Amino acid sequence: MKILLIGEYSNLHNSLKQGLVNNGHNVVLLSNGDGFKNYETDILIKSSFFENKFLRIIAKIVDRLTGISLNEIELFIRTLFKIKSLKKFDVVQLINERAFKTSPWMEKILLKNLVKNNKKIFLLACGVDNVSITYANEKKFRYSILNPYFENSFQKKEYKQTLKYLSPSYSGLSKYVKKIVSGIISSDLDYHIPYKGTKKYLGMIPNPVNIDKLKKSDSSKRDKIYILHAINSKNKIKKGNKFFEKSLSIIEKKYFDRIKVIRTIDNPYSLHIKKVECCDILLDQVYAYDQGYNALEAMALGKVVFTGAEVEWAEYYNIKEDMVAINALPDINKIVDKLSWLIENPIHLENISKNARKFIEDHHNYKSIALKYIANWEK
Repeated sequence: MKILLIGEYSNLHNSLKQGLVNNGHNVVLLSNGDGFKNYETDILIKSSFFENKFLRIIAKIVDRLTGISLNEIELFIRTLFKIKSLKKFDVVQLINERAFKTSPWMEKILLKNLVKNNKKIFLLACGVDNVSITYANEKKFRYSILNPYFENSFQKKEYKQTLKYLSPSYSGLSKYVKKIVSGIISSDLDYHIPYKGTKKYLGMIPNPVNIDKLKKSDSSKRDKIYILHAINSKNKIKKGNKFFEKSLSIIEKKYFDRIKVIRTIDNPYSLHIKKVECCDILLDQVYAYDQGYNALEAMALGKVVFTGAEVEWAEYYNIKEDMVAINALPDINKIVDKLSWLIENPIHLENISKNARKFIEDHHNYKSIALKYIANWEK
């Protein structure tokens, strides 16, 4: 098959591409490299004109005064020129209903070109979108990335880019995308749960992880336990980083001679993954039911990850608590208790490390996951 993947979140489409190519398919990936993470892509489309400091200030002023994003206009023009040459693909998959990172009306124009020139279009339910944010806003989750906003309305400015998906223009884009696609696939339970019952929803296919590239790393010979807190500054509130930071301040005092804490901010992927390889414990996020891609890659490397591992996830995969990952809750005391348990009983680190790697091999192998996508696309 000739396949076009559009957009990238945390190496998901890259890993899927690798699995598809391994199974004999011709795949092209178009993306912006997922911003500062700078993932590999076949066709790189990103806003560059406004990277100039002076022009960036002008763009921000125009956006603030008029609501018009000059960055999005540049992205739209660059994408439109490129997308007109992308024709006769058997399958096109969008990473998100706003895959091109432009405004809703621009997205529709770009999508119309895709529909006109290619066979089947599929949507991946991944990242912030109208369906998942509506579900969270209606408080149907026990907790969600909107919790900080619910708890403090002064956070509204921080949530501007998230809450806009509830607006009429983004709701209209969501409806349009659902109309033109042949099917919708979710990447994990945080999207599967809101999408259940949606028309054209084909179900969940777990995230693909390249287990051939990511080998289990051994850090057992060190005299200290290394804890990594890797921060994405744009999403730090939605990831619940404050709970990790406050927990770490307690743990560092309590176990100053037994641990080493490493903090990073906005590292590109090539540097980030090296930091993950060198740690024992990764602190990922607290407002999730399932693991995101960052957590899965760390688990493939045999790391103990504090992330989404809720009851729904444990039941879905038939896994006991604390056997594969640590369910990180928005509760400082519980995070401190779990970290203390691991530090005082390092044998658990070793056991969870082995289990985490095996879990990824069994449920997230990029080659077998690619076959599941093919089966759904061919229905």
